Amino acid sequence: AMHGLGIPTTRALCLVGSDLEVYRENIESGALGLRLAPSHVRFGSFEVFYYRGQADEIKTLADYVIARHYPELLGHADLYPAFLREVARRTGRLIAQWQAVGFAHGVMNTDNMSILGITLDYGPFGFLDHYEHAYVCNHSDHAGRYAFDQQPDVAAWNVSRLAQALTLLMPVEDASAAMREYRLAFTGHYIELMGRKLGLTQPEQRDLGLMTGLLDLLHHNRVDYTIFFRSLASFRQGEGETHTLLRDMFLDRPAFDAWAKGYAARLRAQNLPDAERKARMDAVNPKYILRNYLAQTAIEKAEKEQDFSEIDRLLAVLKDPYAEQPEQAAYASPPPDWASRIQVSCSS
Repeated sequence: AMHGLGIPTTRALCLVGSDLEVYRENIESGALGLRLAPSHVRFGSFEVFYYRGQADEIKTLADYVIARHYPELLGHADLYPAFLREVARRTGRLIAQWQAVGFAHGVMNTDNMSILGITLDYGPFGFLDHYEHAYVCNHSDHAGRYAFDQQPDVAAWNVSRLAQALTLLMPVEDASAAMREYRLAFTGHYIELMGRKLGLTQPEQRDLGLMTGLLDLLHHNRVDYTIFFRSLASFRQGEGETHTLLRDMFLDRPAFDAWAKGYAARLRAQNLPDAERKARMDAVNPKYILRNYLAQTAIEKAEKEQDFSEIDRLLAVLKDPYAEQPEQAAYASPPPDWASRIQVSCSS
């Protein structure tokens, strides 16, 4: 699903089942998921050596990662700060993609952050149904440390931990300067991605108010994130348009009308025909995401009936999430009421 959305990620090779009973929240059948990646080195891989005071081992690991995965940096005058800057940039761009598509990772400790800036360690994750600023997908995250709206800050903290570990190879000042690349990359890419979702050809810093204003509306009115943005492509920018389908998603329709007025004015300023804008928006706003209730339905069929056909159908749909796929439209429906009761954990 993440690969289909164009988000950097480890890939699943296979799933091996077992009759062995595993004791988690319930007694479940054991299984092993095998995932592939160019590297499984994490931020935490460097931290281990830092807390042991093993500078030589950090250098060996850094040199290996650079030579194998960042060869363009070889020969750089400030090799290790350049390496940290690039990792920070990749991480910033990755988190921007998570936020834009509405993906909550669930457990963003430093040992779950890839040195390559790819999505790593799928445990308790969730795609947003209705938009919720502080959505928590992991039922054991009682304090909301890894809530959806905390992800950018948590990633920044993780980059700072990597920078701390690399201070055994560079001055603290260089590490501090390099880690600032994270914020620049995240903010710039997030504005770019959200601008594309809104159909803006050249999103700018001044559009941030339009974006955050919409997210506040979606939050307070409990509007489905994916369905709204997919539907927004049909927005007509002409004056006097009523936008009935969209405004009916909101309890506070006057608030939506006020936002829509400013949005329409912004669209008219860029002078892009509605049809062309719709095509651009459909290419970046997915119709299909891996909602937890879809996964749960497939799981229950497999567990109770030994029927794996739903997994195959879901996989086929999620490989092409931006296409209309009219014969699969049911997978793009609003989630049923029972979906809100699903809880996931590190053993899900």
